[in-house]
Amino acid sequence: MNKVFKALSDPTRRHVLQLLRDKPMSAGELAEHFAVSKPTMSAHFAVLREADLVDATKDGKSVIYRLRLSVLEDALLAFTGAIGLELKPDETHTNNKETHND
Repeated sequence: MNKVFKALSDPTRRHVLQLLRDKPMSAGELAEHFAVSKPTMSAHFAVLREADLVDATKDGKSVIYRLRLSVLEDALLAFTGAIGLELKPDETHTNNKETHND
């Protein structure tokens, strides 16, 4: 859990995760969204991989990153349990959805 929260502590890494919510992206596609050097982005990707928040697979010369949402959900459930909030796994989905009858 500590590795997950370390990864989430940086705004650049949180933005990477937001971008990956929509679709898997290559390292180059992700880097285009940030005004930092390639080595800096590589270090961010390493932290996200170490926390197991993303999967990285080679596709030719590219590395494709995919969000591992289940790891994030597990860490958040463990955290809420540690501070005394008992959520069940399926409550995380139902509490985030609002029903609008317009």
